[in-house]
Amino acid sequence: MESQYIQRHHSHNPTDNQCSSAIFKHIKAPVHLVWSLVRSFDRPQRYKPFVSRCVVRGDSLGIGSLREVDVKSGLPATTSTERLELLDDDEHILGVKIVGGDHRLRNYSSIITVHPEVIDGRPGTLVVESFIVDVPEGNTKEETCFFVHSLINCNLKSLADVSERMAVLQDAVKPIHPYRV
Repeated sequence: MESQYIQRHHSHNPTDNQCSSAIFKHIKAPVHLVWSLVRSFDRPQRYKPFVSRCVVRGDSLGIGSLREVDVKSGLPATTSTERLELLDDDEHILGVKIVGGDHRLRNYSSIITVHPEVIDGRPGTLVVESFIVDVPEGNTKEETCFFVHSLINCNLKSLADVSERMAVLQDAVKPIHPYRV
């Protein structure tokens, strides 16, 4: 299934000076809970640990909306301006492009898709996040991909932690085939 999702939603065509990859995360929480966090373009700090603040420009949260993100210390950036490129609540797809900020991630674009699955007989979610980004001058493709992979892995681990806690608190994770006595 993972390769089908890649072919359908995560095809990037990197040039010689870009790197691209996809990261997978299996989460023990129902897709509706995970998607509620991922789709919150105006509140990425709900699960992204490196975001300290987010302000959306304008009143709309539709395609083309811009958000100003403040990054916590410890990263080589303090701000990022990001545009909502794609939001599909039926297919659970979110696309974001970085359009400014004081960092080296030029022409960065990511797509996140959220897919229902069964984990240990319970509703679970497969999250796929892919990206494409320019390789900064002075860095290699491997270094750039490693850095972005590390950020995404941290975000996805946090997404799993938050989603799984929400599932337990809301008692939303019930067996798909409960045993009857």
